[in-house]
This record gives sequence, C-alpha cells and structure tokens, in this order.
Amino acid sequence: MQLHDMILVSVDDHIIEPPEMFDRHVPAKYKDDAPRVVTYPSGEQRWVFNGSVIPSIAASAVAGRKREDLGAEASRYAELRSGCYVVDARVDDMNANGVLSSLCFPTFTGFAGELFLKCQDRDLALALVQAYNDWHLEDWCGPHPGRFIPLGFVPFWDAKQAVAEIRRLASKGARSVCLPENPSAFGLPSIHREYWSPILEACVESNLVASVHIGTGGPTKAPSPDSAIDWNNAMINMSVAGSMVDWTFSPLIRRFPDLRIALSEGCVGWVPFMYERADAAYKNHRFWTYQDLGDLMPSDIMKRHFLYCFHADPIGLKLRHEVGIDRISWECDYPHCDSTWPTSPEQLWDQVKDFPENEIAKITHKNALDFFDFDPFAQIPREKATVAELRKRALNVDTSEVSLGGGRKPPVDPELGVLTFGSMAKLHEALSKGLASVE
Repeated sequence: MQLHDMILVSVDDHIIEPPEMFDRHVPAKYKDDAPRVVTYPSGEQRWVFNGSVIPSIAASAVAGRKREDLGAEASRYAELRSGCYVVDARVDDMNANGVLSSLCFPTFTGFAGELFLKCQDRDLALALVQAYNDWHLEDWCGPHPGRFIPLGFVPFWDAKQAVAEIRRLASKGARSVCLPENPSAFGLPSIHREYWSPILEACVESNLVASVHIGTGGPTKAPSPDSAIDWNNAMINMSVAGSMVDWTFSPLIRRFPDLRIALSEGCVGWVPFMYERADAAYKNHRFWTYQDLGDLMPSDIMKRHFLYCFHADPIGLKLRHEVGIDRISWECDYPHCDSTWPTSPEQLWDQVKDFPENEIAKITHKNALDFFDFDPFAQIPREKATVAELRKRALNVDTSEVSLGGGRKPPVDPELGVLTFGSMAKLHEALSKGLASVE
C-alpha cells in the first residue's frame, strides 16, 4: 500500500452552521424564537438566542488561514473558508484532502446541543433540536450520500423525549447521537443514575453510537485564573479520559454490553496506561469501595465499549496493540486549529507507513465504518474512494494558506504577557453580553 491507496474516514469534524439553517425546518409558531444571526453596524456577525449573544459564530474555525493568523477568531462569515459552512464546498475540501466520509459535530449549539438546555420553554427547545437534526440529515448529509456519517443530538434533559428523538433519528438514517461528557455539570443526573437507562437502551436498540466529544463537560477548571490558555490546549484531549473512567464504573454500562461509545477528539496514547491504572485501582481498593464488576476488569469494559479517535498521535499508534487495533480510528478535525487539513494523507502516512496493510486499513477507515455501521461503498465504488481518486475531483480547489483579514484577537494578561484563563473569561463575559467588538 502507498499513500495514495489509503481510504480515509474522519470520525470528528465540525460544521459552522450557516445563518439560514433554521429557515426551512422550524415550525412556524417558533420562527421568531429560533436562533438567528445578527449583523452589527461594524459588520460583525453573531448568533443570538434566548436573550443571549453567542460569543463566536465559528470558534476555532481556521481552515485555510496562515498559521500566524490562527489567534484571530472569525467574527463574520466572510472571514471563513466556505467549506466551513457550505456543504458543497466542504465536499470539495474533503476531496482535496483525500477524505471519503466525515462525521460532523455541531458548533454554536455546543458539541452535544447543550445550548438548548438553557431554554426554559421546553417545547421550543425540543422543536429546535428536531429542526437542527432535520437540517443536518437533510440539508448537510442528504445532497452527498456516502460522504457524511449522519448524527444528531437529543433533548437529554428529558429522558422520554430523548428516547423518542433517538428513534426518530434512527428512522431517518442517523448513525450516532451526541451525549455530554459529564451530564451532572449541567444539573442533570449523573451517568450512574437510572435516568440514563432508557436513553442508553434506545441507542442500543436503534443501533446508534453514543458520541462523547471533548468540551461537553461544563466549564473547564484550570489550576488558576493566571494559568495560560496553553494549559487547556495541552490538556483538553485528556478530559475524555475522566469521562471514560466514569462510564466504566457506572452500573448502567454493564447492563448494556452492546453499547458503543466513541470518544471524539480524545487521542490514544493515554489509553494503555488507563487500562493498567483502572485495573490496579480496582484490585487494590474494590473491597472498601464496594465495587463489584463480576468477572470483568475495568479494562475489559473499556475495550468492549469504546472507540478511541486521534488526529496525530505517534505514541498512541506505537501502542496500538496495547490499545486494541480494532478500537482506533482517525479524525481530521476540520476546520479547527488541530486539524491536519489539507495534508492529512501525508501526515497520517508518516505515522502508519511501516504498519501492515490490514492495520492501516483498520485505522484509516475500517474501524470507523464497522463501529458506526456505515457503508459509503453502497454509494461510491471502493476503487473511487482512495486518496488519489478523490483528489482528482479537486484539482481546481485552492488549498493555499491565506490571510482572511479581520477577526478578533483575544487580549493578553498585561502583567504576564500571555493569554490566560482570566483574560479569556473577561472577554467571553463581554462577548456574551454583546459588549465587545460590535460597534
């Protein structure tokens, strides 16, 4: 196998939602209450919903920008690469990157749709969840069969409605639903409580993967307000490790042995250590913690339920057999700062080129397609799905880096000279009140 022979399926990318996304899908009675994009006199654009201003229309959507421009958060759609929010342009960018299929998470709603949890009108919240899901399935995934793994989110603040939406999504072809890393951070019952049992049962019965994305566990807790944002950039992928361990010791997960959970954007290198550490903790402490996993060890549960996803993780790939070669899947993370677009094949090949061909196939696409039970080859012949063949479709796509101009650079701490949690918190507070960069 050579680089151009690979078939790439990304299990983590993101949509920057276009302003008109709710126009066709929200019931008429809720049109005036749906989220909308407001353009200020300065030309800056932001989503407004439920009396609040969303701090950014496109957090970390920097695909195509020069590296030195990455700190300038886009403040209007004109500053974004069109592949961020126009589906045909996204497919062009996927072709240019040699990517066959993509799982695309939401953005302004939160990666699990947690924005709508703040809506006191639960009927409105449900209508908006369903409208978003219909837009995603029909307008984003629909025009390009085989190119997107359809997913949705659910009103997880109401178990009965969540179950109904899971079943509705499955009937419309979805392959996954988003669940938060830590529901208790939003005032909901923890994943150890019976509240979640019917939701998990519905996922299993509907053959849908539960996708748990980093950044859906509530506010990040830094060591101090003076901690550099670099701390978060280095640590954020590890947050999902805590979620995995929490799931592992939940009695509910043992009740549903067929439940599949994808840990999106969590990387891989830490996984073997967590297997060992969780097993050691269980052996050493279970008698006084009253934990009883029966014939299972914590690592058995982890290996049975979870898919681990990475964009660049040479150490993790060296440990692939300790992780489990069938439980590792690649992601592109378009259009975020960590994304490998538009040279994903080259960067991934450098990490896997010495592996056996069957292992490369598992990591690049087979594990993802098996885990999500998704078959793009029903729409696109396998021989037309390789990096080389897809790139032939994108000969006119310009992937050169540009300076898109404008944007909003966050302020540094005047004493420390770097961007800190404290200075970022002040900016977000101002932005959420509509006070910054809008006049």
